[in-house]
Amino acid sequence: MADKWESVIDFSKGATNPESNMEMMEVVMNNIEKAKAQEAAGGSSEPSSGLISESIFNMMKVFLDRGEGKHLIKKVNALYGFDITKKKGAKPSLSYTIDLKNGQGDVTKGKPKGADAIFTMTDKDFEGVCMGTLNPQIAFMQGKMKIKGNMAAASKFTPELFPPPNQENIAKYTNAKL
Repeated sequence: MADKWESVIDFSKGATNPESNMEMMEVVMNNIEKAKAQEAAGGSSEPSSGLISESIFNMMKVFLDRGEGKHLIKKVNALYGFDITKKKGAKPSLSYTIDLKNGQGDVTKGKPKGADAIFTMTDKDFEGVCMGTLNPQIAFMQGKMKIKGNMAAASKFTPELFPPPNQENIAKYTNAKL
């Protein structure tokens, strides 16, 4: 530890030094709550596949499980499949089904049965579409997103349906007890 003392006391990398015991205890308690929530949710909130899209699908699932997307069922009324690849042209590394047709909606891992539309894209492009940095129409026209099935149903699935997968929303919808 003595050899690395300079890095231990370096607070320039976003770390803070609590100014009171109360402030320190708040940080400690928040970390304990996050750890408990992760444990209750089945472990780490880190994606097991290493793909960012897995965290996004998990966030969408919690959003729907909480009933916050009930209004989408009447609006969208479709079942979607997503095949996510690590790089363009590769076989899918991850498949998810988003049901916006039944109940309050659901997200499940695996290929859908009877999907209205199936989207295939890379992990990076899926993240871009969800974050709003990649326009879905442009992604489709550039071949970054392939769609099989009903194009009218596919066009109803837009990034605005779900909260953007920024750090705040991923934390809000990942560390939740269901």
